[in-house]
Amino acid sequence: MSESEASQREGGLELPTRHPVEWQAPDFGDENSLNAELERVFDICHGCRRCFNLCHTFPTLFDVIDESKTGEIDSVPKEAYWNIVDHCYLCDMCFMTKCPYVPPHEWNVDFPHLMLRAKAKQFKSSKTRFRDKLLSATETVGKLAGIPVVRQITNTINASTAGRRLLRGGLGIHPEAPLPKYHPSTSQARLKKNIESDGGLEAESTDKTKGRLLVFLTCYGKHNQPELLKDLVAILKHNSIPVAIANQEACCGMPKLELGDLDTVEHFKNSNIEELYGWVRDGWDLVAPIPSCVLMFKRELPLLFSEDERVKAVAEAFFDPFEYLMYRHQEGKLNVNFEKSLGKISYQVPCHLRVQNLGLKTKEILELVPDTTVEAIERCSGHDGTYAVKDEYYEIARKIAGPVVRKVDSSDAEHFTSDCPMAAKMIASLAVSAKGTHPIQLLRYAYGI
Repeated sequence: MSESEASQREGGLELPTRHPVEWQAPDFGDENSLNAELERVFDICHGCRRCFNLCHTFPTLFDVIDESKTGEIDSVPKEAYWNIVDHCYLCDMCFMTKCPYVPPHEWNVDFPHLMLRAKAKQFKSSKTRFRDKLLSATETVGKLAGIPVVRQITNTINASTAGRRLLRGGLGIHPEAPLPKYHPSTSQARLKKNIESDGGLEAESTDKTKGRLLVFLTCYGKHNQPELLKDLVAILKHNSIPVAIANQEACCGMPKLELGDLDTVEHFKNSNIEELYGWVRDGWDLVAPIPSCVLMFKRELPLLFSEDERVKAVAEAFFDPFEYLMYRHQEGKLNVNFEKSLGKISYQVPCHLRVQNLGLKTKEILELVPDTTVEAIERCSGHDGTYAVKDEYYEIARKIAGPVVRKVDSSDAEHFTSDCPMAAKMIASLAVSAKGTHPIQLLRYAYGI
């Protein structure tokens, strides 16, 4: 059964409905109201248990109730709720693929949005650790680590045994957790100069695309894997698609959303949306190379700011790179003259891509390359934002990643890939010999450009 079919739920034909997050409502942060809703939903989940194998949140929930005095939610102390909340990394997979009680069901269960509400309460109550605030400050840390001396020190600490011991003792970062390498911050001016040397490409629209793309660089693209941006731009130009980048860009806000820091999410939204809306108004589509950033603009911001028409317009214009290329291919506007085959590829599909209900567009595009097959693995990598980096959760993350790692290890694939670079790093760090290569890089290699 496909995810889209599964999402229609047993016994009904109505697709799940996602209600806006009323995070500015007076009772959103009210402790009594929040505890009552946590109790109601936890009781429903305890009786259902369909999500037992998605992540560690639900086993934690079930154990807390099972081991209570009555074996029911009424005897669980309220302070125990927060351990359940801390295990949720807002992947949305329970809502999208498992829960039979999501709206329009009368029980109206939206577990991820309830966890977001609890995280927001936790953040407002100043109960969020400094480490967690630091790990979610991807733009600030990236800019700081872009300074030459700081970058050298940061990368040395992250790569050394002694440095990782210091990080564990000082911040609670697990010594075996994969950490990104920092590069000189991508100069928007330099990248823009390269883009503008495209020889004046003319946009060719299709039914679903306008044929010219603004690339949202992302924190990860600018600071941790800048070559990914260059590969994406090269592929787009090879397909005669005019490319541009924004004059200014802030973090998409996903790390702060996962932290429950909704005021900072709003700040980032305000920093980005006017600029992006201007490009959309002028007839440009939008794309980002990181699934979580695409999800943030396509799904999360419209639910947080449902009255903002600019947010809606940006969401409608935002695409995953392979989704965009497939729309072009469906109308004969994708260059399918590949110079090199890719052989067999083992492909982990990130949760933040799966919940967008796009289908397996990355797989479909890569299999256009002659003599190429892609084995899709639709299981969680265990990395999940910053979850696997934290000392107290790393071993749990390893367990979550286990099914993917075993499939990768048992495959005789020439390549291992994932649309999420950090998911790929997590899996590769646990697998016997896999080395993650981003599908954008694989596609450029196949083109021979």
